[in-house]
Amino acid sequence: METGLNTLTLAMTAAWALAAAALAAYAALVASEVTYVTLADGRKQARALPLVFKLLLPFAGNFDRMFSRPAFEPRIERIDKMLVSAGFEGLLNGKEFLALKILVPVVMGALWSLVMLAVAALLGDSVIGDAIIPLCMMGFALFWLQPGMWLKGALKRRHFAIMKALPFVLDVLTLSVEAGMDFISALQRNCQTRKMDALNEELLRMTKEIQVGLSRREALKRMADRVGQPDLRGVSFALIQADELGVSIGSILRIQSEQLRARRFDRAEKLANEAPTKMLFPLMLCIFPAVFIILLVPVLTQAMQGLF
Repeated sequence: METGLNTLTLAMTAAWALAAAALAAYAALVASEVTYVTLADGRKQARALPLVFKLLLPFAGNFDRMFSRPAFEPRIERIDKMLVSAGFEGLLNGKEFLALKILVPVVMGALWSLVMLAVAALLGDSVIGDAIIPLCMMGFALFWLQPGMWLKGALKRRHFAIMKALPFVLDVLTLSVEAGMDFISALQRNCQTRKMDALNEELLRMTKEIQVGLSRREALKRMADRVGQPDLRGVSFALIQADELGVSIGSILRIQSEQLRARRFDRAEKLANEAPTKMLFPLMLCIFPAVFIILLVPVLTQAMQGLF
């Protein structure tokens, strides 16, 4: 009987080891894959997705029927717009993202709970005790928040990259237009000569939309609505207004470039003024222990000399 139990235990251990090895091999294979989005000219541009998204994305289609209900349409439209603005159009959609918001906390939260239970078993119940349930709930909560935090972070990084590149691009376009080149040719030349970044991707898409027959006003408006970055939106609407009023595009570009540089200087000045306040708490954490050590060491030295 005992021999049979030992054999069963070994078989279960081997089965769990094989399952863990297969899961690790699948995770390594998925992690090595590079995800791409297709640009307006057909080129592929790499986009990084979290590993947990890559692992669980094949199972997201099981929730399509649930998220096809009319109650989810406003939320899906909002998420789709955020994903497009963040540069993940064609790689991830709103339904898949909502499915990941369910799959990530369920799967990863369950793994987190298993890890916590294993740690509790190794250390003993007296070490963790009643904290095991709050720790498991905290894991579920963190994994539920992770997809939304990732999307907001990706959107913020892309908007920052566009804001950083926009003044230089406006300067190049201003020089090209004032030298006699038309606006669309200047955009195309800029897209060809500059490296492919977030702003260049959007400008390339806008030029392709104009080439297929869309008016310049409509292409600019669609780019502003698609990206949602305030500086780019302001430039787009200024160019639309200049096109409607017949104002020189070169002068509008120069004015917008100067305004963007002024706003960038104001943001840098604001961050510089906030630096002392942000540094106060770390300085307090570093200074008080140092002062305590400086005052305490002589006293301890004298005490030790008096004892010995």
